[in-house]
Amino acid sequence: MRIYEGSPRQDFEEVFRSIGAFIDQRGMREVLLVEAPDGFIVQGVVTAGAAGGAWSEAIGTQSKETLTFLDDDIARFMEESVARRGQPGPEPKRDAGFYETALRVIGHYMDEQKPRDVFFFEQDGAFVVRLFIGGQAGARHELAEFTREDIAQLVSNGPSLRAPAPQPKTATA
Repeated sequence: MRIYEGSPRQDFEEVFRSIGAFIDQRGMREVLLVEAPDGFIVQGVVTAGAAGGAWSEAIGTQSKETLTFLDDDIARFMEESVARRGQPGPEPKRDAGFYETALRVIGHYMDEQKPRDVFFFEQDGAFVVRLFIGGQAGARHELAEFTREDIAQLVSNGPSLRAPAPQPKTATA
């Protein structure tokens, strides 16, 4: 996805937030996400319905599901995500799920790095991110790891990032 060549609203934070909301709705776990030239490939484990009655020992079957989201799909997800969240304010329409929140804060981190390409996977709530970053010295891959605790810390720091910038103090004569 040409995030930094496209419209300004297509940043990793919003893109990943909307993909995370989809993952939450789908009930995926153990997610792998790869950026492709025309979108993203998302793979994860999903559980299909329970077999039998309420006392059945089988809670369902788990399988790996692979989805491809093209740029148009991502744009639609972003619009749906904004509509679900509603207008910013003290009373949001609903609470965000784990993946929507985690991918949003990871996306914010990635926006600061301005990568050309991204690959990441999740295991047990921790994420490993590989970013392909270009610079004056050439392109290179960088790895970053985010534990559940790191995600919680980044989420708790979020309100300070949204606060208005402090106004400089002026002296009066």
